[in-house]
Amino acid sequence: MTIELRAAVPEDVPTILRFVRELADYERAPDAVKATEPLLHKALFAAPPAAEAVIAERGGAPVGFALFFHSFSTWEGRRGLYLEDLYVTPAARGSGVGTALLRHLAGIARDRDCARFEWAVLDWNAPAIAFYESMGAEAMDEWRIRRVSGDALARLAGR
Repeated sequence: MTIELRAAVPEDVPTILRFVRELADYERAPDAVKATEPLLHKALFAAPPAAEAVIAERGGAPVGFALFFHSFSTWEGRRGLYLEDLYVTPAARGSGVGTALLRHLAGIARDRDCARFEWAVLDWNAPAIAFYESMGAEAMDEWRIRRVSGDALARLAGR
């Protein structure tokens, strides 16, 4: 059966949130999702949107999604594409859905003259790491992500 990819529409928000929750379960953080349908709707469909999403379907049924947004490199002087989430349902894994989504996003990055296409992967997720490496992705092991959120963000902001 053919994989169909399309831009997400507002009616996809419940499916996207379900996929986000399933991804959180897989990543061993089921209670970490604070997103709601209204928050995702605003992020994806406000003007301007904070992010974009692509839905993968087989036979008209959603089997995966990718959510992405633009970053910017001062060194390159150009935008990049940052993949926040890529998720394929367990039944559809290994059938080309993830490959199709990554290729589609790489095409968007090229069409938009992006210098980079980047994402993060958990260090214990060996199947994903192997998949990404098979697609030509290289590890940026010299870089370490830093995050400030919640109370620490409020303290840093002084409020």
